[in-house]
Amino acid sequence: MEFVDYYKILDISKNATESDIKKAYRKLARKYHPDLNPDDKEAEKKFKEINEANEVLSNAENRKKYDQYGKDWKHAEEFEKARQSQRQYTGSGGQQYQGDFSESDFSDFFESMFGGAGRGYRRSQVKFRGEDYNAELRLDLMDVHKTHKRTLTVNGKNIRITIPAGVENGQTIKIKGHGGPGIGGGPNGDLFITFVIENTTSFRRDKGDLYLKKDIDLYTAILGGEIMIDTLDGRVKLNVKPETENGTKVKLKGKGFPIYKKEGQYGDLYVSYNIKLPKNLTSKQKDLFRELSNL
Repeated sequence: MEFVDYYKILDISKNATESDIKKAYRKLARKYHPDLNPDDKEAEKKFKEINEANEVLSNAENRKKYDQYGKDWKHAEEFEKARQSQRQYTGSGGQQYQGDFSESDFSDFFESMFGGAGRGYRRSQVKFRGEDYNAELRLDLMDVHKTHKRTLTVNGKNIRITIPAGVENGQTIKIKGHGGPGIGGGPNGDLFITFVIENTTSFRRDKGDLYLKKDIDLYTAILGGEIMIDTLDGRVKLNVKPETENGTKVKLKGKGFPIYKKEGQYGDLYVSYNIKLPKNLTSKQKDLFRELSNL
């Protein structure tokens, strides 16, 4: 695996503060966001690199490991255990190892530490956890309205996963054991899937609640009446009270979006009325309005 310079990706120095990292990430994320660069594969690739760099450098513990071990930072704990084992080994008369760990790969690391022979210590005794994989899954809002199964292809392998209803945009779930293969008999890494959910409906979503703007005519607003409202489960009839004001909001309980990992629970649907004034009035209609005005 080639070394990836996260500092270079975010265009910051190695002495950058937490605030510097945050500012750099936000600036680049806005520039390369897929919504602003539709069908731009290079921008999409750059956006993923920026997110990966931010995930590592914005976490103090991960940043420390990355600064010390470079591309092998995810295996820092294994390196420390191996080094501790070597110290115990040299304390009992084994050969001495000099120097600090660098960004060398596993083969160089073992070769320099145990010199090939490694009296009494075999490379196969050290097990390394496989690399975690990160993937992005794009769905429509209606795709996550109900729980369903989907087959993904990761590194040539088909993985059947269950996508729970109510998954949110930007949410990440972990599929255990479906990452890179372990080394020396170590466990596989995990697969992390981030959901990108596009909303092509007329609803605005806020977690489990939905918001809808509904146009009503002036006469219905003044006199009251019945209107039909679209919900995710079909159309429902709604009574408009007489003398309803523009911007009035009504709540339809339980007609919102399913709550994530809470079977059978739904948010609410909030409908806001937008009163449309009549246009292209006839002379007679205008006279009637003048008469009302005089009254």
